[in-house]
Amino acid sequence: MLKTFMILLVLSGAHAESKIETATVAAGCFWGTEEYFRKLPGVLDTKVGYTGGTLKNPGYHDVTTGTTGHAESLEIKFDSGKLSYQDLLVHFFKMHDPTTADQQGNDRGTQYRSAIFFHGEKQKKEAEALMKKIEDSKAWNAKLTTQLAPAGIFYPAEEYHQKYLVKNPGGYDNHFVRELNFDSKK
Repeated sequence: MLKTFMILLVLSGAHAESKIETATVAAGCFWGTEEYFRKLPGVLDTKVGYTGGTLKNPGYHDVTTGTTGHAESLEIKFDSGKLSYQDLLVHFFKMHDPTTADQQGNDRGTQYRSAIFFHGEKQKKEAEALMKKIEDSKAWNAKLTTQLAPAGIFYPAEEYHQKYLVKNPGGYDNHFVRELNFDSKK
């Protein structure tokens, strides 16, 4: 029985190193950020919300004032055996412009900043190393403005914002993948 179980695990592609992890990022309007990440293989769940500020229990109308310090953010649950944290961040750095301070497309304000809210020292070190690699590659032809900060309290956004572009196909989204190579220097 045990041999059969072990064989089934191998045949099913189970990974011993699979682990559910959390990543929290901000890349402008959270609708498009969520729509991009929820489709990636290895992503198990996504939730839009607010983090990085001082106001407790903020709502959308609070955050849009730009005075709460919060960023429109995405909390991602992912299987690190299928999608590594570093690969997730490579997607992050290609699907938005991390060189524009407090702006993505038409959206302007601190709530639309580029940010990585790390969960633990391992994520912090991986993000720092990747950011250095991207800067050294000069793929963006500009300095990164991405904020790197410890993850704090994540406040889920109102229900109508969750999976917004699934509920409203063709809705506002200024995110797209850039064909960038972070492995070589220009």
